[in-house]
Amino acid sequence: MKWEEWRPFYLRIVREMGYSVEEDRRAAQLLRALLLEGDDYILRQELATIVGRKVYVFGCGPSLERALREHDFSDGTLIAADGATSALLEVGIVPDIIVTDLDGRIPDLKLANDRGAFMVIHAHGDNVEKMSVYVPMFSRILGTCQTEPLDIVYNFGGFTDGDRAAFLAEELGAREIVLVGFDFGETVGRWSKPGLREHVPIWESKRKKFQFAEELLEWLEENGKARMERLHLDSK
Repeated sequence: MKWEEWRPFYLRIVREMGYSVEEDRRAAQLLRALLLEGDDYILRQELATIVGRKVYVFGCGPSLERALREHDFSDGTLIAADGATSALLEVGIVPDIIVTDLDGRIPDLKLANDRGAFMVIHAHGDNVEKMSVYVPMFSRILGTCQTEPLDIVYNFGGFTDGDRAAFLAEELGAREIVLVGFDFGETVGRWSKPGLREHVPIWESKRKKFQFAEELLEWLEENGKARMERLHLDSK
């Protein structure tokens, strides 16, 4: 998704969610500065070399745990959306790429990064403090933002970590994208937030995020080059 295609979605999201465009721009500039200072960032073409034809994108929905128990994912590139990293590590899987706005369990993100996972760290107005603290801890980082892209901070489209991970897979050349743990139901998976210990009823702001994520994934399915499917299981 090009910036011109993303911009109308973004302006709707800002308006309906009450975000600040200026704060998002400030966050993108900060991420750029942190990446340059640490000098451990990567560029789009470097990350594209590790993405195969088939990509599994792991969300944090309640069905994720059962999917990890019952399916083999060894035939594709594994991209984890933030908190899903913890679920994968629990069953002994290190994702190839982690897409995060640093809202997940930081020790697990760091562990996966130390074990070889590439980080795609996203900047927005609400995670400026987290970026300042945590970005220097990581290595092999691709920076992304939700405003106009900068030279080393990209915008491939997408809003939540999950749908942004799917847009990333498309951008990096995947031809088949399988969504795992993308439920968009009335329950939030326990991997979605560090403080959760069980699946909980959805709250209103999360419901709005789910609605945007579903709309964006539908756009990607209709307009992207990759074939998309969802591995959907009823949670138990």
